[in-house]
Formats: sequence, C-alpha cells, structure tokens
Amino acid sequence: MNLFILTLVIGAFIALVVWQVYRVFHEVPDEDRSYLDRPAYGFQLVWPLIQAVVHHWGPYFSPASLQSAQHRLRTAGKEYSMTAEQFIGGKIVSALLFAIVSYVVFSMLGRSAFVLAIVGGMVGFFYPELWLKEAGDKRRADILQRLPFFLDIITLAVEAGTNLTGGITQAVSKSGDSPLRSELSKVLRDIRAGKGRSQSLRAMADRAHSKALTGVVSSMIQAERTGSSLGPILRSQADQLRTERFLKAEKKAMEAPVKLLGPLVLFIFPTTFLVLGFLVLSKAIQEGIITWGPIIWAYTWPA
Repeated sequence: MNLFILTLVIGAFIALVVWQVYRVFHEVPDEDRSYLDRPAYGFQLVWPLIQAVVHHWGPYFSPASLQSAQHRLRTAGKEYSMTAEQFIGGKIVSALLFAIVSYVVFSMLGRSAFVLAIVGGMVGFFYPELWLKEAGDKRRADILQRLPFFLDIITLAVEAGTNLTGGITQAVSKSGDSPLRSELSKVLRDIRAGKGRSQSLRAMADRAHSKALTGVVSSMIQAERTGSSLGPILRSQADQLRTERFLKAEKKAMEAPVKLLGPLVLFIFPTTFLVLGFLVLSKAIQEGIITWGPIIWAYTWPA
C-alpha cells in the first residue's frame, strides 16, 4: 500500500512537471519569419528555448542592454536574423546549457562541479558575444576587400553619364552576393521609399561600422553638395583603398615571423635540443666520458 502511494505521488509529480513545461512552450506565440533571415546554426538548435525565454522574461530586459545588443547586431549584419531580445535570450540559454554540461562532466570526473559549472555558465553567457564580434570583423573585412571593385563599377557608370543612384544600381546588378551588395541594395530601397540619398548613404555607413566605407560615403556626400565631379573622387578612393589593403597584407606578412617565435621556442626548439642531447649523451656514454650509474641505468633501461 505504501509503495502504491509513493508511486502515485511520483507519477503525479512527473505529470505536473510535464504539464508545466508544456505550458511554458505552448504559451509562446508563433513567429512569422517569412521576410527574415535564418539565424545561425547554434541558435537554430535551441530556438524554442530562446523563444520561451524571450516570451516569459523578455519584458524584464533593460532598455540599455537591448539598445546595445541591437547596435551590435546591426553592425554585424544580423539584425534581420534575430532581435535584440532573442540575442539576449540566446545568451541566457547558452549560459544554462554550458553550466549543465560542465556540472555533469566534472561530476563524473570527481571535481568541484558546482564551482566549475558557474565558470562554464559565465563562458556560455559570453560565447554569443564572441561569435557576434567575429561575425562583425569578418563582415568589415569582406566590405574592405570588395569596396574598390564596387567603386570601379560606380565610377564607370557615373563617367558614362548616369547619376550616383544609377551607378549604385549597376554595381548591385553586376556583382555577386556579399555584405556590401546587401548594404547597397538597402540604400536603393531607402531611396525608392523616398528617403534622401545622403541620409541613405549615412545610414549604410552607420550599419556597416567600417572606417573605409564611412570615408567613401563622406566623399560622395561632399562631392554631391559641392557639385564636384564624382568620377575622379571615386577613382582616387578606390586606389587609396587598394593601397591600404596592400599595406595591411604586407603588415600581416611581416608579423608572421614574430608570431611564429612563440611556437618555435615552446615546441620545436625543445624537441630539437632533446634529440641532439640524446645523441651527445649516447656518444659520451659509449666513449666512457660519463660513468655515473643512474645515467647508465636509464640509458640501458629496460635491457
């Protein structure tokens, strides 16, 4: 009888937990992502958890953290794949998953699992930030690489008699998919919607957060205001960007020997000295120069 009551209580508790979990996820409204980009693969794996966190705890996120997250998403080109609330929810879910996995793994290893679980949770909380920073750096590097080519197309179109908007249209139509092409497409969309060309270009520079693109946009706006010829300005900007890109590549090539010094000292030199030292030791033992017993025993072991 006592076993039956205990089983009934445990079953009722499990049913209550399952019901509460079902309510947590069932109350989350469906999201219309028809016009949105797909989030990163790691976010897709835990997307239901992120949506649940955003629905139940999103109103408690601070406006400052939301604004900061939205700015970082915009500069990384991820503003159409997730919102600021979803990004912060992803950080919370990542922290919980890292903490649980750390606790389970270090419990099996017999270590202080609770403390290490807290450390794992902190690592998981900041991991999406590292991913977003890397995505932003990669995006800015891609923009810097492709910008001279786009400027060449715009320059040819402008010198052929079209205006700046027509040149941007030609650059978008003649190029492949890239972050810069996406930004220029947004500029054309803003212009068609009635937004001023200068404002659209400034908005692009703010979204891209690239110094090279900001300088080009400033030159375009200044030339348009003063009535200067746009072709020579864009050509000089393209030449300057190519020079900067070459100097940056040359700088990285010169930094390579310095970066290789650490692995050489830590890994390659010790093994080389170990091999050379063994050869010298073998010759010294065979010639009878070294006769100390422990060294002779270690040299002939296990024979």
